Amino acid sequence: MSKPKIIPFDANAPLSPWEDFPEGEIVSGTSKHSGITLFEDKARGLTAGVWEQGANESRWIDYPVNEFMTVLEGEVVIVEEDRTVSIKAGESFIIPKGLRCRWTQPGHVRKFFVIFEDASGLVNKGPLRTIKIDPAVKLEPSTPPAAAMLLSPVPTQHAHDYFSDATGQLNIGVWDTTGYHRKLIDFPRHELMCLLEGSVEFEDDKGVKQRFTAGDTFFVPMGTPNSWKSEGYLRKIFVIFQPSA
Repeated sequence: MSKPKIIPFDANAPLSPWEDFPEGEIVSGTSKHSGITLFEDKARGLTAGVWEQGANESRWIDYPVNEFMTVLEGEVVIVEEDRTVSIKAGESFIIPKGLRCRWTQPGHVRKFFVIFEDASGLVNKGPLRTIKIDPAVKLEPSTPPAAAMLLSPVPTQHAHDYFSDATGQLNIGVWDTTGYHRKLIDFPRHELMCLLEGSVEFEDDKGVKQRFTAGDTFFVPMGTPNSWKSEGYLRKIFVIFQPSA
């Protein structure tokens, strides 16, 4: 059985029509939407891909999933019971499962997404809010990889955690590092990475290299064989899913 590979995310990926939203969920605008699933772990309820829809406004809902999104085109406006949050092209945000809100968009929207359909029955800690990610947020020191895993000196790393779901498996935030070179491993988690600064080169167990630079988004499935090599400063948004079992 072949091992998984790193999946580049293409903002211009061709999309296919998906089943219309039920008419009762849409107050106005289109119920039609399109997308492509680029990664799926059905057993754990995790999916990631690209999605688009025209102008619409939803009814009030308790958001049914935990979802990370990067808006590629257009604007999303999340109406909460006591405030309104606008997310425009180039910005990333999180909606936690259970948030009471209305999804509205004045025009066409395209986005990257990572969805965790948590079936545990656990409830996210409140108060629940739409969370906009600030790429320049102040970071705190974090634990670097062990020296035994490295082919270079131990780097200096920092992070800011924006969200952890009720199960503790989904964690989203911003992270940075000085340059370092990690040995080949089978990646121990699922992770979407959105590079904000710097670049990184991965090499798999067959010697195939993939390089990503600032502005790129890609998904590393759990079990993917890869080494990491970044020559200078790197900063990224991370969406990590670390299965509990």
